[in-house]
Amino acid sequence: MYTLKKSLGQHFLRDEQVCQKIVELLTYPSGLNLLEVGPGGGALTKYLMKKEGINYLAVEVDREKVDFLVATYPSLAGKIIQQDILTTSVPFAGDFTLIGNFPYNISSQILFRVLEWEEQVQMAIGMFQKEVGARIACGPGSKEYGILSVLVQAFYKVEYLFDVHENCFNPPPKVKSGVLRFTNLHNPWGITEKKRFMILVKAAFGQRRKTLRNALKSTLPPSMLSLPVMEKRAEQLSVAQFVELYKQMVGHGKS
Repeated sequence: MYTLKKSLGQHFLRDEQVCQKIVELLTYPSGLNLLEVGPGGGALTKYLMKKEGINYLAVEVDREKVDFLVATYPSLAGKIIQQDILTTSVPFAGDFTLIGNFPYNISSQILFRVLEWEEQVQMAIGMFQKEVGARIACGPGSKEYGILSVLVQAFYKVEYLFDVHENCFNPPPKVKSGVLRFTNLHNPWGITEKKRFMILVKAAFGQRRKTLRNALKSTLPPSMLSLPVMEKRAEQLSVAQFVELYKQMVGHGKS
């Protein structure tokens, strides 16, 4: 058996119906490269292993869980990367899909990792704390709308699919959960400098109570600070408006 480690944010999904429902949210064409993040005790893994013709890998930081999975499912030998998803190298040379019951303490950071690998990650399905999932999926005009909302929606179609009750986990978390699906939009806005786009969005929301003129005065060239949109706050701008600001910033040559 294995132990649950609070330090790693481990809450293992034990509801088999929910496990199967998550797994069936994906399609499994022959040759699919699939990465499971944090397989833990194998709640999703045991169903993913039944999919034929796919190239499966998992990333699991906990040595004890790796040993348990390989002992329980010998066919997983050589398919589990015992590393931290936040620091590991991209696992496949080509396109791949990502799935996981994400540890809540690093779920946002995992999404930043997905954005880093955006050219290869064609689809992702993950379990999030409900409040975090709602923030990622929401649109402009609300207090929940923020950095992750804009950055993820600029590159992926985001679907909040369903809630998961805390009693579906062992141990039950103190929060409700939700499952989200991300489908790659293939950079529809033509963002060529992702890091600069991220810098702009993070700066805009860094002082979200202030107007963009004040929040972005050290990020944008002075000539842009007189634009009418600068009277607004970050939460009032759509993804398209953020992209337009980014393109103007690039056009002005501001780093």
